Amino acid sequence: MASDTDTAKPDPKTEPRRRRPPRAPSLFSWLPGSRLGRLIILLNVLGLAIIISGSLLLNELRRGLVGARIDSLTTQGELIVNVINRAATVGEPTPELDAQAASEILQMLSNPRSQRARLFDAKGNLVADSYWVADRVEWKVLPPARPRADEGLALDLKIGRPPPPLAPAAQRALMLEVGRALSGAHVAGMRRTEDGDRVVSVSIPIQHVQAVLGVLTLEASGVDEIIRRERQALAPFILIAIFVSLTSSILLNNLIAQPVRMLARAADRVRLSRARAISLPQLAHRDDEIGDLTVSLEDMTQSLSERMDAIERFAADVAHEIKNPLTSLRSAVETLELVKDPAARERLMAILKNDIQRLDRLVTDISNASRLDAELSREDLRAVDLGRLMGEVVQLYQDTAKPGEAQVTLSAPETLEPIMVSGREGPLGQLLRNLVDNARSFSPAGGEVRVKLERGRGEAVITVEDDGPGVPPDNLETIFERFYTSRPKGTAFGGNSGLGLSIARQVAEAQGGSIRAENRTEADGVVLGARFIVHLPEARR
Repeated sequence: MASDTDTAKPDPKTEPRRRRPPRAPSLFSWLPGSRLGRLIILLNVLGLAIIISGSLLLNELRRGLVGARIDSLTTQGELIVNVINRAATVGEPTPELDAQAASEILQMLSNPRSQRARLFDAKGNLVADSYWVADRVEWKVLPPARPRADEGLALDLKIGRPPPPLAPAAQRALMLEVGRALSGAHVAGMRRTEDGDRVVSVSIPIQHVQAVLGVLTLEASGVDEIIRRERQALAPFILIAIFVSLTSSILLNNLIAQPVRMLARAADRVRLSRARAISLPQLAHRDDEIGDLTVSLEDMTQSLSERMDAIERFAADVAHEIKNPLTSLRSAVETLELVKDPAARERLMAILKNDIQRLDRLVTDISNASRLDAELSREDLRAVDLGRLMGEVVQLYQDTAKPGEAQVTLSAPETLEPIMVSGREGPLGQLLRNLVDNARSFSPAGGEVRVKLERGRGEAVITVEDDGPGVPPDNLETIFERFYTSRPKGTAFGGNSGLGLSIARQVAEAQGGSIRAENRTEADGVVLGARFIVHLPEARR
């Protein structure tokens, strides 16, 4: 039968926890990290990919334009070189270049408006320039007017003939290109002029048989214009990348920062207004980590609220249960002074002893329940040899048994491999003692409490049977509530606090198991006693 006291208040059933349905795999689930983490990675990579793709595309375009210009200059230069080689080469067997004839040929074949052609002799000396023969003038915008004190400074105006001196760096680059061409190699590339402009340059040696008579250098400007157009073409990609970055920043702010701020404010409301739970349904339906966090916070606050309600109910029940024996004690003490009959005084003294015993048992069980709750929340689960633990508990009862008390026996399988469960040894021992104490308290004198251990499918099964009056069928579940009140006739007053079976269920569920009660009956329905069955999951090997 179950533990008992005079009154009871069953705990209300808690609402089931909300569970998130499993997510369907997304298109980018192969990426590492969480759903929001993948979103952040994709948004950041998208803007970078736009800039990189635009740069690669325009670099290819620039290389194509420069390559086309080099091919055009090379074709034109080879034509001019062939004509000069045939018409302006004199001297046998040592050929030389006729500078005057070569200059006239250069004047006829070159196009000074779009390019510049220069002719160098075999020693690298400049002998002809298309700017000379075209009477071309180099110009650029004048700087702002200087004060009157600087009127003596010369105007920054350059005339093409005679040619202006090249800047040192530009001169070195030009002569390096000419020197390579004098060795018989065709040289093509980009370099800067004395004005700092980039030009496409091709230098072709004028070769008569094996002798190099000179070098023709063709330069085409417009590279800066190509680069300017390239930058203009890159501008839309940059603007798109900036737009994507700003959009992703706003999106991440709305998806992460704002919801987190909402959760923080909701938590502050719970703290300041002493609310019992956080409720943010508009975030709980999100299919990402923010939704998971919202559901977890709601479940956490709901669990805390239920725990606080349980503590309040427990405190109210404890106050009520302690008040009962105190009231009886007060009444007995007040009556004791008025009673003169020795037999009546003896009865009152017996009531006082029973009330004190009942109060002591109640306080002890309340202390055990509070301490057990702390143990279950702090200790880690570990493998426990259930057969050994049950043997020690039963042996203790056998060694301390008094005459007339129900005997406790143990039946366990004799196997080489022990039955191990994942749990906490202290609370498991408390569970066994509570069940045995409950069975002994309702067993008749000279009766027997049978404790049995079996191995089920992936679990250990503990059975505790007594020879008592059994459990009313309607109370097979309510006996596990705190301060259960039903008390069969003949039970010793004050021997139970009504917390033993409640503690047993709390321990079993904390270990991931379950406990239930049933009656042992004969074929004709006669009740032979109560049976309590505990299922505990076996520890993983």
